[in-house]
Amino acid sequence: MATQPALAIPDFRRFILARVAANSAQLMQSVAIGWQVYDITHDPTDLGLVGLALFLPQMLLSLVAGHVADRFSRRRVIQICLGTQALAALLLAALAAKGAGSVLPILGILLLFAAARAFLGPSMQSLLPLLVPREHLPNAVLWSSSCWQMAVVGGPALGGLLYGFGPEMVYATVAGLLILALLTMGFIAGGRSAPPAGGASLKDVLAGVHFIRSRPVLLGAMSMDLFAVLFGGATALLPVYARDILLVGPWGLGLLRSAPAVGAATCGMWLAHHPPKGRVGRAMLVAVAGFGIATIGFGLSTSFPLSLAALVAMGACDMVSVYVRQSLVQLSTPDAMRGRVTAVSQVFIGASNELGEFESGITAGWFGAVPAVVLGGVCTLAVVALWRRRFPELAAVDRLGG
Repeated sequence: MATQPALAIPDFRRFILARVAANSAQLMQSVAIGWQVYDITHDPTDLGLVGLALFLPQMLLSLVAGHVADRFSRRRVIQICLGTQALAALLLAALAAKGAGSVLPILGILLLFAAARAFLGPSMQSLLPLLVPREHLPNAVLWSSSCWQMAVVGGPALGGLLYGFGPEMVYATVAGLLILALLTMGFIAGGRSAPPAGGASLKDVLAGVHFIRSRPVLLGAMSMDLFAVLFGGATALLPVYARDILLVGPWGLGLLRSAPAVGAATCGMWLAHHPPKGRVGRAMLVAVAGFGIATIGFGLSTSFPLSLAALVAMGACDMVSVYVRQSLVQLSTPDAMRGRVTAVSQVFIGASNELGEFESGITAGWFGAVPAVVLGGVCTLAVVALWRRRFPELAAVDRLGG
C-alpha cells in the first residue's frame, strides 16, 4: 500500500467512485452532443457554439461558485449540482426522442448543465484535500486524476456505441450515472470544515484571484495551461475528423475521445509508482510542449491508428501537467480559501477547454479542420517558449510541497 495510501481511506474511495461516474457521464454526453449537432447542421462552427455554451456559465459563475464552496457544505453543493445535471440529461433525452431539428434547444439545455458544473468543480476539488492527510495529498491528486482518466477511456467509447441506439439512450445513461454519483456522495462522512469568518463582500469573492496573483508559480502554471488548451484543444473537431477525414462513424468518434484518457491513465499509473523526484516545473514545461507536438501530429494524420496514437500522447503529456499543477495548487492553498482558488483554477483550466472548443470551431469554419488543429499545436509551442521566459519561477520548481 506504500504507493497508494490514499486508496486505503474509505471516504476517498467513495469520492473517487462519485467523480468517475460523474465525469464518465459528462464525456459520454460530449460524444453524443458532438455527433448530434454536427449531424444536424454539418457545420463545424456549431461545434464551436457548443463549446461557447459550456464556457459562458463557467466564466460568469465560477468566482461566486468558489465563494459558495467555502461557505457551505461542499458535499451538499455537489449533490445539488449532480441532480441539476441529471435533470439536464433527461431533458436532452426527451428532446432527442422527440426529434431535434435545431441546435438552439440543445444549446439552451447545455447552459443549464454548464451552470451546475460551474458550482460543481470548486466544491469537488476543494473537498478532496479534506478526505486525506496532507502528506498523502499528491498521491490522492494522482489517483483521482488517474481513476478519472481510466473511466474516461470507457465512457466516450460506450457513448459512441450507445449512440447507435439513438442519442436518447446515451442521455438516459448519463442521467443514471449522475444519480449514482449523487447517491455515493451521500455516504461520505468526512470532509467537513468550518466556514470562514466574514461576509460575502466583493473582496471575499475575489480573494482567490488575489491569492494566485501573489504567487508567480501558481499564476504561471494556470495561465500556461489556459493558453495551451485554448490553442491546442482539438477535441471540438473530433466529430469532423471521425465523419469526414478518418471515416470511422460514431463508434470511431468514441474511440478518438477515449484515446487521450488511455495515455493519461497509463502515464498516471506510472507516476503513481515512480513519482518525480525533482525538476517538476521543468517537467511540466516539457509536457505541455509535447502536447503541442502531438496536436500537430494529430492534425496532419489521415490514418486512424496514427490519429489514436497522437491522441494517446496528448493525454500522457496532459497528465504530467495536471499532476504538477493540481499538486502545486492544493499544497499551496489554505483550506478556508480552497473553493475560491479552485474556482479561479476552473476558469483558467476547465472553462478554457470549452473556450478552446469555440476557438477551434470558429477557426475550422474559416480555414478548415486540419489547418485549425495544426495552427493550434504551433501556438501551444509558442506559449511554452514565452512562459519559460515570463515565469522563470515555474521552471525553477524542484519538488512538490518542498
